[in-house]
Amino acid sequence: MKNIKYLVLDVDGTLTDGHIYMGQDGEIMKAFSAKDGYGICHIAKPNGITPVIITGRVSKIVENRAKELSITEIYQGVADKLPKLMEILEKNGDSLEQCAYCGDDLNDYDCMKHIKEAGGIVGCPADAAKEVIELADYVASKDGGRGAVREFIEWLVE
Repeated sequence: MKNIKYLVLDVDGTLTDGHIYMGQDGEIMKAFSAKDGYGICHIAKPNGITPVIITGRVSKIVENRAKELSITEIYQGVADKLPKLMEILEKNGDSLEQCAYCGDDLNDYDCMKHIKEAGGIVGCPADAAKEVIELADYVASKDGGRGAVREFIEWLVE
């Protein structure tokens, strides 16, 4: 395993299947994979990898899931993810090279590109956008929200 300290994760389309269930009062449901949660808590963390969620949407559901998984680094409502990641890394004296990123769409691409160029590792679910798949070091056999993050974590720590 490379010197990976952070596992940066997108939510919609990566930790979930990308469906957003809306009722008259707004978002009512998201589905997360228990396999991904297990991978984060019982594989990534014991291997010294800190999970970081950076997502464009704001959701109480995501906040609840992060709390359940004891993820303390959660940033919601972030349209441009790279500056937020740089802020986190600078605060801790770390670099992009120490990051692994799992994302699925064009709003993840800039972050993923910079991480890869710095020597970090990027991965994506099988159903990610074509541009993301072409950039990825690892493309999971599973779709977002169906164990792709767990598969990426297992690959990272092998």
